[in-house]
Amino acid sequence: MTSTLDRTGSSPSAGVAGPAPHAHHDAGLLVLRLVLGLTVAAHGTQKLFGWFGGGGLEGTEQFFTAVGYPSGGAMALVAGLTETLGGLALALGLFTPLAGAAVLGTMINAMAVKWGGGFFAPDGVEYELLLAVAAAGLTLTGPGGFAVDRFLPAMRVHRLAHGAVAVAVGVVAAGLVLLVRA
Repeated sequence: MTSTLDRTGSSPSAGVAGPAPHAHHDAGLLVLRLVLGLTVAAHGTQKLFGWFGGGGLEGTEQFFTAVGYPSGGAMALVAGLTETLGGLALALGLFTPLAGAAVLGTMINAMAVKWGGGFFAPDGVEYELLLAVAAAGLTLTGPGGFAVDRFLPAMRVHRLAHGAVAVAVGVVAAGLVLLVRA
């Protein structure tokens, strides 16, 4: 048996206008996407352009080489682009499963680099873990209603299966990158 009540508790035939059924969830997901996405994008611009006190491509290349990645320059570019574009896409709610997977994979690599430093900051992995879990959560839940994805026919309806596949792709891609690390 189905109910004629929507999630606001009002009957559709009563003519009572209420908030959109998921507006509070959509607002929460928007806040999470904006903060996570813009934070990760800012880190990407540190790597690419040296903004916000970052090392730019040259400094990031030296770091990647020092921690055992081959082709430090290429890895610096990939990490910077992944963080910048993935973060901006998350903030906009654009191709959210792919953006979330990109951020997740990048944070898994960051955790692997910092793993020996314990859990708590400044040397631990707590910050990267928080970003990775938030990205995975958004990948699984979808961007909410206040997102560019809602205007794209192929992305309009989020499916858990798509999010789960995207999380798996992010984890596998991170693992493959870690395999080439010395």
